[in-house]
Amino acid sequence: MIRIGIVGCGRILNAHLQGYKKLRDIGIDNFRITALVARKADDARMFARRGEGPPPRPPVLPPETGDPLAAPHTYVSDFQDDVDAAIYTDYRQMIADGVVDAVNDFTTLALHHQVADAAFAANLHLLSQKPLAISVKAAKRMVDAAQQKGLTLGTFENVRQGRLPRAAAWAVHKELIGDPQMALLGSLGGLWSPDRVVAETPWRHEKLLGGGGGSIDIGVHQFHWLRYVLGEVAWVQAVARTFEPTRYLRDADGNITQSVAANVDDTYMAVAGFENEAVAQLLWSWAGHGDAVGIPGTPAFWGSQGCIKGDQLVSDSGISTSLVEEFEQGMSVAEREQFYPLGLTDPYAIQQLDWLRAIETGTDPETSGREGLH
Repeated sequence: MIRIGIVGCGRILNAHLQGYKKLRDIGIDNFRITALVARKADDARMFARRGEGPPPRPPVLPPETGDPLAAPHTYVSDFQDDVDAAIYTDYRQMIADGVVDAVNDFTTLALHHQVADAAFAANLHLLSQKPLAISVKAAKRMVDAAQQKGLTLGTFENVRQGRLPRAAAWAVHKELIGDPQMALLGSLGGLWSPDRVVAETPWRHEKLLGGGGGSIDIGVHQFHWLRYVLGEVAWVQAVARTFEPTRYLRDADGNITQSVAANVDDTYMAVAGFENEAVAQLLWSWAGHGDAVGIPGTPAFWGSQGCIKGDQLVSDSGISTSLVEEFEQGMSVAEREQFYPLGLTDPYAIQQLDWLRAIETGTDPETSGREGLH
């Protein structure tokens, strides 16, 4: 039995608990959530037992967006009724009490290497939210420490477990578009434009807590997607800007309730080259007044014999088919189990299952600490 302590009880925890619930729903019974840690005890109690504790936070996004931040509020008791999760306000005390074998770290970025230091010193396995750490140096320290101790370190970066990235990587590997040449993904403006505090979390706009702005928060997803499909990056050229130096929280009537000084980027544009000679352009912005601008057909990948435009696989002959349908119908039995173990399709459930299996077998999960370092 793997006893898991969750450190950090923010809005994203709902999506993680939904993932664990899906594992329990299909009979995975080798884990228990034995501790919840938050700076304020009520923030941890909010996720412990249905019908108890403070009410859930109001959602920052509607469910129809499909964003993980819009996941329904979930309690540990929704899938675990034999063990109550202990409530802590200090992860170091949780570790000292010996109530966990492994840690899920969903704290702000600045704490990741500190939580890792404490966990590894106590010989505990770790799954850390993306990005892996506040700096490359801190991330390398985490990876090296886990390796020296023989512990499992996973990076919770779940882009590749989504259907579209899985399908695109599969299609490129099968040479369905020939040799990869170009890629394009991103958009300018959107839910948090032009000056909203992203996800109502001011720390995302503070360099010493978030490491960077959209380039770190979203760029990690984009480069993970690109590397998963195209392989290793050889070089990058980029520009980042802070067009909105002050961001705001507003009430339902639009009145400003808090202003936040932003010292990280809200916009970036980049070009990347890959070891296989492919090139990619990517862009993102949390700024931008007026309308948001998306790029129809993206994420897009071009090859020497065709292209991928979103969910469309287009050949040189002009024939267009559903990429996901081709993927679903063309996978071998082994590939299906690799991509969708036990029939799971939820990226959060897949990541957590992979991490639990890695702990049991002493291997690296698919998105290991070293993968997060890259």
